[in-house]
Parts: sequence; C-alpha cells; structure tokens
Amino acid sequence: MDALDVLGDLTSRPRDAAERMRPDLNPVSLNARPGGHDNSVAWLLWHSGREIDAQLADLTGQEQLWTAQDFAGRFALGSAGDGVGYGHSAEEARRILVDDSELLLGYLDAALDAMDAYLESLTAAQLDDVIDEAWDPPVTRGARLVSIIDDAIQHLAQAAYALGMPLGD
Repeated sequence: MDALDVLGDLTSRPRDAAERMRPDLNPVSLNARPGGHDNSVAWLLWHSGREIDAQLADLTGQEQLWTAQDFAGRFALGSAGDGVGYGHSAEEARRILVDDSELLLGYLDAALDAMDAYLESLTAAQLDDVIDEAWDPPVTRGARLVSIIDDAIQHLAQAAYALGMPLGD
C-alpha cells in the first residue's frame, strides 16, 4: 500500500463515521447543544464538509462546492455559512441551524468525493510538494491532506459523542 492508498483509505473514515450516525440524526439532535456548548451536531457536520471543501479548493484551484453546487443556497445560512467555522463567535456558531440531515451528509459526501477525485489525480511524488511556506516547517501537500482529513475525523467523533449525550440547550 503506497501513501496515496493510505490517504484514500483515511478519506473513507469520515464517510463511514457519518453513516453510522445517520439513524440518530433528526432536527432535535442536530441542533441540540449538549452541555450548553455553542457547536451543535449540525455545526460539527457542516464544519467538516466546509473545511474539506474550502481547503481542497485551495489545493485544486477549483471553485468550492459550497457555491459551485449551490450548497450555500440550499443551506441558507447567510454569511455565517460562508466561512468554515474557524473563529466563529458563540453567536455565529449558534446561527448554524440545519434540520436536514440528508443535506448535511450530502455536502460532506460531495466534499469527500472531491477529495477522492483529487487523490486519484496525484502522484506519490506530488505529496512532497511544498504548498505553504508560511509555517515552520513548510507544509507539504501530503501533510495538508492529512490535516484536512484529521480535522474531519475529529469533528465527526465529537458529533458522535454529542449524539450520545442527553439533549439540552
């Protein structure tokens, strides 16, 4: 198994995690904030799709799926939805309200499909390309891809955990 195969396998993990949550996703569970936390399950799923989409668009130079496939219009979150959630204030995070689990999972799936397609377009040597010299050490394409997938896995794990908690606001 080479590095691209490993990344491809790793990319399947967020999709599998989201699929296991599907039976528990309903408008109440999606928008509850267990423990009073500002980030709901809907926010966590939305953010996972957004961060994959936005960072992948930076790598590919293509338009984000958020606008190219009108997820922005379908989610109808206004300006709160146009970012990816990093640095959201409590108020902004609480404005991410989504009742439609299929929309959330569909967006995540589309972002992961785009990641799969991107990985298929790469050679193993391209994983070593430095893509961001603003960091020390500079970030390679491979490191960025791992970071993108790792972020999604972490947030989906948080969503799964939150789904198991008593609902509350």
